[in-house]
Amino acid sequence: MQVLFSSRDGDANQFRDQAVRRVRFVMRRLNWLVPRARVQLSDVNGPRGGVDKRCQIHLRTDGRGTVVVTAMARDWRTALDCALSRATRLLLRLWRRGRAPHEPGRRAVALER
Repeated sequence: MQVLFSSRDGDANQFRDQAVRRVRFVMRRLNWLVPRARVQLSDVNGPRGGVDKRCQIHLRTDGRGTVVVTAMARDWRTALDCALSRATRLLLRLWRRGRAPHEPGRRAVALER
């Protein structure tokens, strides 16, 4: 998996290696579905503090399009983990939808005891 990282914030750039490792670790089981991930970290309101660290993840999937997830938190690690959690849930949902398409003429049959 190719992971691209971008940020204009100096503190976030120090977090670069850890963020790339974390993305690869979380996406290791979905590596076949996601060949490229782009992580963008930004500080929304600058040095004033608060819940202002934004992590945006763009995942290019094979056959399912692009998935974009954003999360905000007090620190970079929490923002990244929240965004990765949302992204994996969304990817699994998309994969399950594509794997078992709904057949309109078929009904579920209840088993009799």
